[in-house]
Amino acid sequence: MYAVCLRYARHELEAQDLMQEGFIRVFDKLKDFRMEGSLEGWIRRIMVHTAINQYRRKSFQMERFGLEQVPDQPVPSDAVDRLGTEELLNMVSNLPEGYRMVFNLFAIEGFDHAEIADLLGCGESTSRSQLAKARRMLQSMIHTSSTPVHVGQASH
Repeated sequence: MYAVCLRYARHELEAQDLMQEGFIRVFDKLKDFRMEGSLEGWIRRIMVHTAINQYRRKSFQMERFGLEQVPDQPVPSDAVDRLGTEELLNMVSNLPEGYRMVFNLFAIEGFDHAEIADLLGCGESTSRSQLAKARRMLQSMIHTSSTPVHVGQASH
């Protein structure tokens, strides 16, 4: 569950706080678990909702950084293959909070834009826009970090 919290948090201390708050909610609601389905999945949903609630409490409006001015640059097709999981997760964690939240909910948790809009209290178009900007920002990060693999270097 810590990995789930890390995806939504800015840093490890925030992830630890999320996990602690999430498990407090798990223990408070354990009597409501009906033994139908996966306990792990149930706990995961509580952790995700805990992160969303923290995001709402911070009362940030979706961040805007003028990424409309950033040109879309093609990313070499093997660039993602050369990235390690940790490096990719680090890139996601460096996204602005609104972008990171929507990216995690859509790309990792599998929510659609209507559900994200409902969870975050924004419009579906805002969710789509935030996802598009997150993807552009990630592409830029990948493009910046991708260097040619030289003969003799291991490729992932």
